[in-house]
Amino acid sequence: MTTVKHVLLARQGQDPALLFEEGSWTFAQLVEEGRRRVAFFEAIRDPAAPPHIGVLLENTPEYLFWLSAAGLSGSVVVGVNSTYRGEQLAQLITYTDCQIIIASSDMVGLLDGLDLGPATDRVFVVDSESYRSRMDATPAQPEADLPEVSEEDLFLLIFTSGSTGAPKAVRCTQGRFTRTGMHVAGVTDIAPGRDVVYASLPLFHSSSLFTGWASALHAGVPLAIRRRFSASGTLPDIRRFGATVMTYTGKVLNYILAVPEAPDDLDNPLRLAIGNEASQRDIVDTARRLGCEVRDSYGSTEGIIIIRRDASMPAGALGRAADTVKVLDPDTGAECPPAAFDDRGVVINFTEAVGEIVETAPNSVFEGYYRNEEASRARFRGGAYWSGDLAYRDDDGWFYFAGRSSEWLRVDGENFAAAPVEAIISRFPPIRSVAVYAVPDDPVGDRVMAAIEWRHGERVDPAALDEFLADQPDLGPKWVPQFVRFVPELPKLASMKIDKLRLRREAWTADGVWWRPQRNADLVPVTEGDRRSLGHLLR
Repeated sequence: MTTVKHVLLARQGQDPALLFEEGSWTFAQLVEEGRRRVAFFEAIRDPAAPPHIGVLLENTPEYLFWLSAAGLSGSVVVGVNSTYRGEQLAQLITYTDCQIIIASSDMVGLLDGLDLGPATDRVFVVDSESYRSRMDATPAQPEADLPEVSEEDLFLLIFTSGSTGAPKAVRCTQGRFTRTGMHVAGVTDIAPGRDVVYASLPLFHSSSLFTGWASALHAGVPLAIRRRFSASGTLPDIRRFGATVMTYTGKVLNYILAVPEAPDDLDNPLRLAIGNEASQRDIVDTARRLGCEVRDSYGSTEGIIIIRRDASMPAGALGRAADTVKVLDPDTGAECPPAAFDDRGVVINFTEAVGEIVETAPNSVFEGYYRNEEASRARFRGGAYWSGDLAYRDDDGWFYFAGRSSEWLRVDGENFAAAPVEAIISRFPPIRSVAVYAVPDDPVGDRVMAAIEWRHGERVDPAALDEFLADQPDLGPKWVPQFVRFVPELPKLASMKIDKLRLRREAWTADGVWWRPQRNADLVPVTEGDRRSLGHLLR
């Protein structure tokens, strides 16, 4: 049997386990701090209710202490997403049956006035004198008195990022966590005495938990964390901690690359960056600039489908997967035909070729959503696992990402996905990052809107952008953005993914928006009069 408890106890002779700012902690200290919190929670918990502990913290040692406590005792850490607000935040806490909330003084204000159910009057502020005094007065639970723990015991509730709709809490047992750590440590060849794993994303995110702490714990190597992600602080952190492996997801590499290059960028110990959803350009640039291997794949918090990149794949491809992973029509369930390309490399049967990525023979890795059978059933239909992500394949079986199922646009009766449009627009050199999304048309359908973040020290000239887009042979006429929003920085979720829900909600009401009053017209600034005339579409 392999559980988090078993691995933690077995690692107590190794040193160090955790690196944070100027401090370090051994595995024995991690276990001791965990045992202290086991005793703390056992003294106040309701034994008739689920042993769920809400953690509303930045990446600090205290977060790892509570993860250790849950691992040692069979309790459950609910990673509370600090980007949530108001009733949405309260619902996250009550829906997951949190008995207590562990928070910091800079975050506890988010809970003011909220009905948190059983946790309402049981919020503990870790940097307060009362918490420190109470913790100091609590003796660590003796190792012999720790509860029995099994692989089937729930360990984590991890919320999906929310980039495609209402988030769901993915169940992760002790067994799944340790098996994931064993797999990641194996494929990355992490070894004690040589490697340090650096995780900069929040510890409520699967990247820092699975690729980060799970692999470091299995291999018995240190996990290095920082309080919050900083693009400019990443390389100094890597040097300070001696980090050899870095985890990432989404736009993390893009933001790191936005930091101006320095002559000594290659002077660092990093050998591997491992994650998913980076663009091909960012993968190549990161490998060149940091002198490391970048291993990118497609994956999700649910953990069922993996699509891996390969050096031999065509430009723009996502990679290959097991033969059981297919692209299916979400309406009929039939397999979509391969993409057909013209002599310029443009897909000419896009609508027919794009479908949902589906694992037709799913294994038991995914353990369901907490208290959400409807969401679990929506993912598993007809014995297959439907990812909610769109793609197409070529004749050789390479996958090409086409966005989320919620990112379809319908313009003048034609359906298409956002991701290929983003890939084309992002070729324009001054652009650092771009998000394409639908805004309402009149009377029905969508118009294409693009939010563009320019590279450091540059600004995007709308006329130059229009000239560039006109020269792109694979940009269909209905794909051309009718609204363009220029921003110094795109809004991000805590996972560093672009917050498209916010962008869609703000539409053309924000500053820095240009538009085409008529199809094929030049881009011009949106005026207050334009906003008033368009206002009824957002009601």
